[in-house]
Amino acid sequence: MKAFEKLMQIVSDLRDETKGCPWDKKQTAKSLVPNFIEELYEVIEAIEDEDDDALREELGDLMLHLVFQVQIAREDDKFGMEDVLKAINDKLIRRHPHIFGDEDVDTADAVKMNWELIKKKEKKDRKSILDGVPRSMPALIQAWRLQEKAASVGFDWQELPPVCDKIEEEHAELMAALKSGEKAAIEEELGDLVFSIVNLARKLDIDAEAALKATNRKFYDRFQYIEAQYKDSDINEAGLDELDSHWKKAKEH
Repeated sequence: MKAFEKLMQIVSDLRDETKGCPWDKKQTAKSLVPNFIEELYEVIEAIEDEDDDALREELGDLMLHLVFQVQIAREDDKFGMEDVLKAINDKLIRRHPHIFGDEDVDTADAVKMNWELIKKKEKKDRKSILDGVPRSMPALIQAWRLQEKAASVGFDWQELPPVCDKIEEEHAELMAALKSGEKAAIEEELGDLVFSIVNLARKLDIDAEAALKATNRKFYDRFQYIEAQYKDSDINEAGLDELDSHWKKAKEH
């Protein structure tokens, strides 16, 4: 707690009107958003890389942004750190009645469903249970959360075969759209197919975003192998068949 209080004091000093840092003083809640997002992704990268030293550092950077946002709000007499912490403490207790109350919930899926139902009761101004999923969230994660929220009220297949059938159906519709040549229809059907694949990932409890990132890294590594074959020549002069042969060797390695 002393270290946390020290961080809050440092940020307050940086924002001080007379002796503060010129850069820190000019920042607003909105101006910090790009840096905030960047720090969050750096935390995620450290987690994915299983780099504990990097994770410790990046969590500190992310914590700085949290304290920075609260400091700006406090200066405008909107709320302070105590208000933020009280709100999250109260929320966690409310949404875990099976821990802090007398409700009986014994599975992770049941806990999720209960969480969404309690959340819906709390957010009475929301017209849909799907409200609250940020539009700025990466599309794969957004699709997952929309599906998860719909599933919380029973709108979900219980078995895998219908999920796989839906993927085949969307694939067939995409092929039909490709034959039509209509760009808008192709884009729509492609989106439907990706959405269905995310649903399969969700049912398999596989993070679609993480899975795609892993494939991206794999592609990156294999393509670097191809590039390494052309240290003394121009890769632009190689044909597809030649490049593909190197790709197959990269897979073997």
